[in-house]
Amino acid sequence: MKEVKSPKKPLIYYYGIVLLVLLLFNLFVSPLLMQQEVTEVNYNTFMQMIEEKNIGQVQIEGSQIIFTDKDNSTIYETVALNDPDLTQRLYESGAQFGGVEEQTLSPLLSMLITVVLPLVIFIGLGQYMSKKLMEQMGGKNSMAFGMGKSKAKIYVPSSEGIRFDDVAGEDEAKESLAEIVDYLHNPKKYTDVGASMPKGVLLVGPPGTGKTMLAKAVAGEAGVPFFSMSGSEFVEMFVGMGASKVRDLFQQAKEKAPCIVFIDEIDAIGKKRDGNLGGNDEREQTLNQLLTEMDGFEGNNGVIILAATNRPESLDPALTRPGRFDRRVPVELPDLQGREAILKVHAKKIRTSDDVDFHTIARMAAGASGAELANIINEAALRAVRSGRSVVTEADLEESVEVIIAGYQKKNAVLSDKEKRVVAYHEIGHALVAALQSHSAPVQKITIIPRTSGALGYTMQVEQGDKYLMTKEEIENRIATLTGGRAAEEVVFQEITTGASNDIEQATKLARAMITRYGMSEEFDMVAMETVNNQYLGGDTSLSCSTETQKAIDRKVVELVKAQHAKARKILEDNRSKLDELAQFLYEKETITGDEFMEILNK
Repeated sequence: MKEVKSPKKPLIYYYGIVLLVLLLFNLFVSPLLMQQEVTEVNYNTFMQMIEEKNIGQVQIEGSQIIFTDKDNSTIYETVALNDPDLTQRLYESGAQFGGVEEQTLSPLLSMLITVVLPLVIFIGLGQYMSKKLMEQMGGKNSMAFGMGKSKAKIYVPSSEGIRFDDVAGEDEAKESLAEIVDYLHNPKKYTDVGASMPKGVLLVGPPGTGKTMLAKAVAGEAGVPFFSMSGSEFVEMFVGMGASKVRDLFQQAKEKAPCIVFIDEIDAIGKKRDGNLGGNDEREQTLNQLLTEMDGFEGNNGVIILAATNRPESLDPALTRPGRFDRRVPVELPDLQGREAILKVHAKKIRTSDDVDFHTIARMAAGASGAELANIINEAALRAVRSGRSVVTEADLEESVEVIIAGYQKKNAVLSDKEKRVVAYHEIGHALVAALQSHSAPVQKITIIPRTSGALGYTMQVEQGDKYLMTKEEIENRIATLTGGRAAEEVVFQEITTGASNDIEQATKLARAMITRYGMSEEFDMVAMETVNNQYLGGDTSLSCSTETQKAIDRKVVELVKAQHAKARKILEDNRSKLDELAQFLYEKETITGDEFMEILNK
């Protein structure tokens, strides 16, 4: 799609002219209006006025004498001559010596000229320019300075637009959206049956799964204009501006129908109205206007509303009810087949060697979103360039997966001999406990090279396929594997280090989930003690039980982790010789593969 940009409105140019006019007026015109005229007379007149005692104030400055009459109504100027008795005669005439004060305008007239007149000019020119600007923009609802004008980006059909073929790994979402495309192409087929398309389609899913790309693909397939705007762009400082933008956006959409309106991150304006006095009036007015516009659509007018969010639970029920957003399309994280397809789509942009196995890379990148997979491909291409090669190999892709998971290798981090040996035993402890338990994922790689994420080493386990269910035994084995690093330190060195901090955090989280959410505790049975908030944004949890129950949960969590820790320690004590042999091998090579690990283990 090709974006159509609106011409920029040079407001600063217009108002700069107004300010320049006011500045020139105050610099040149105002002083002229306020300046009093000085009358030049000869010395004889000056002498005569002294004799008549008609001198008010007098000031002698070098070769000039400036004086006023008795009433100080007129200022005179004459030349100064050599007159020794002048001062005495002036004193006898009652003249006052000092500076001659120039008469100024009255305060009222001065305020009218310096304040009121420039303000009238400024407001008049401002209104005139605003009127011209509104006429130029063509919007009756447009506010001054274009605040109420929609800032939506407008795309028109082009041969370079995104198509469904460019979006991989979301087959279910594409299938649901393909019906929208068909309706925009052949509306009569639906109206003949009496069917009508959904007025709104809500795309929900984690960040980076391709919600915005899917919306553009719908517009690209349909070949219709595409309006794109973020929810935060509707919110302004002044109340009413967001509602005006909504009206303007839908007015433009109706003029270009059939078309698609896409509102990204709609939760910025679509949050639930809680009714609190301290609520955001501007956001609620914008939401009310959006509800009115969506519900006020005439049937089959060819305008489809697409919206995307990763917080669907926070949206107002009035927005998600049938008749507004009739259809919800989940855009979830891709499965193994989807990840492989996404990798192949992005790999078309780079040169890859013939031996690259995208299935292996997809297995290694379990849980990655489409954006992360695209980043993996790009990191692999950058690594190939740094190595002086023009072709990306599988090793580049595997390393890029590790970069996304654990960060870059820290080349300047030098571990002492003792620390390096502790880390080697720690990682082999993880791998050995995992390998000697059933229902555990195979070990893919073990390394003790420090990473920029802070990890001094890590053990990578890769499942053969996607797992959607985990049994109680599998979770317990996972907890035992996480405690295997600390157990190895205890078995070999009889002391513990800080290296197990992340393992402890993950093991505790799994144990708590077993008891509070998965119903895997005999004491609490199938009672939910914890609820998940923001499932697409980290899945934060909150307890919904009494204080006494929380204490019991904490006790159960400790018991569960301690039991698995003891199991891991027993496994390592029973296989101490293999633990020493594998740790020494890893200490020498720093990085070993899963095949090398299993070969030594099975000797």
